[in-house]
Amino acid sequence: MQVIQTRQIVNQFGKFTAVDGVSFQVERGEFFGLLGPNGAGKTSVIRMIYGFSPITSGEMKVFGMDIRTDWRKIRLRLGVCQQDNTLDPDLTVEQNLQLFARYFEIKRKSAREHAEAQLEFFALTNKRNAKVVELSGGLARRLQLARALIAEPDLLILDEPTTGLDPQSRYQVWDRLFELKKRGLTMLLTTHYMNEAESLCDRLLIMDHGKIIAEGRPRHLIAEHAAESVIEIDGPDDELRDYIRERAIRNDDLGERMIIYTEANGELEHDIRKRFCVEACLFRAGNLEDVFLRLTGRELRE
Repeated sequence: MQVIQTRQIVNQFGKFTAVDGVSFQVERGEFFGLLGPNGAGKTSVIRMIYGFSPITSGEMKVFGMDIRTDWRKIRLRLGVCQQDNTLDPDLTVEQNLQLFARYFEIKRKSAREHAEAQLEFFALTNKRNAKVVELSGGLARRLQLARALIAEPDLLILDEPTTGLDPQSRYQVWDRLFELKKRGLTMLLTTHYMNEAESLCDRLLIMDHGKIIAEGRPRHLIAEHAAESVIEIDGPDDELRDYIRERAIRNDDLGERMIIYTEANGELEHDIRKRFCVEACLFRAGNLEDVFLRLTGRELRE
């Protein structure tokens, strides 16, 4: 069953087109990633999914319902964890959960039970009586996730859920998301951490300038647009450039550094290691960041 189905959706603000004819599907139980540089249109897509931004044209169905006419019913089945901290600072951890549950018309007794379950799941039980202002960034983010799950949604939307967190807090959030994935919850993630998307997501959509530029499973995208093995060489000379050009080897020439994409432990890798790696060379596995930079560019954007 498809939880999200879009066809040629467009989102315009005056003369500016934020989303330009995007079509994709998210299956039930799938962890789906939406990637792109700032201004690519991914946040606009998410806002359309939960009815915050209207669709200019095209079709979008969530849970088989039209977002234009059934957005109230759709929202009741969504959990949204936004990047910004939207917790109530005047309430305790437990009160934030119970109050939010009431917005979904969950009865008081059930709200307490749901809150207790989320406190335990996110290891917040000992902080139940703490005010939000007393929480670290990692604890606050876990509380936001707990709140997004309080009504037991069928779709969880995660808008850059680990931005600004230290590595330890980030991995704690990942552990909870992995557990939700095992439970079969459908999740939609946006993130600027490519290792996060590569680790968590079953399938990815990469956008730029409001359009889809790539779609697929992380390892498939790496194989298609980068390589399973990467060599980084500092200070490439003309001999290396001629060698690469003559053999039509996939590469990114950055002037003072060259990134070469090749097969792991192949003849080409051994030849380059022997002939051109007398000094500084780095051999590593290809990753999603290679794909992202090759598709969207390395230049700074305003």
